[in-house]
Amino acid sequence: MKLTVKQKLFADEYIKSGNATQSAIKAGYAPKAAYRTGAENLRKPQIKSYIDAKMAEIESSKIADAKEVLEFYARVLREEETEEVALATGDDVVTVRKKPSMKDKIAVAKEIMKRYPAEDLKMAAEIKRLSAEAKIAEWKASELTGTNQSEDKTTLVDDIGGMDDGQDD
Repeated sequence: MKLTVKQKLFADEYIKSGNATQSAIKAGYAPKAAYRTGAENLRKPQIKSYIDAKMAEIESSKIADAKEVLEFYARVLREEETEEVALATGDDVVTVRKKPSMKDKIAVAKEIMKRYPAEDLKMAAEIKRLSAEAKIAEWKASELTGTNQSEDKTTLVDDIGGMDDGQDD
């Protein structure tokens, strides 16, 4: 049995407010009988089924599905996603849009590859190249800031060269 216009309005209002009496009034039922009508409507199987179905639909739309997650990963990898970062400049704070870091891109590339395990040597080489670039960038940054603890540059070369020893990173 289908819902009447009033019943559907009642159910939609009830989903929004959770208050059966107010929902009955907003749906056009007599205010004097709204408490009783609201309670009766909640016991009617067709109205209850409609409310349950709508609530399940609302809940499932709040949860990201696999396709949505993979699309997000792809946008990060392509630098289409940015994040807002606050930077202190003297007495002021400025917010800027920042593209994903090399580490972020490597992480999402690995996540994508977990879902599509292919024997794609070109993709594996690209991930290794990105990893090497990230390590070099980190090393350069630590050199510039004076936080590099290594005595020589061979440590970096060994780290990057050692990536092809068959171990997973």
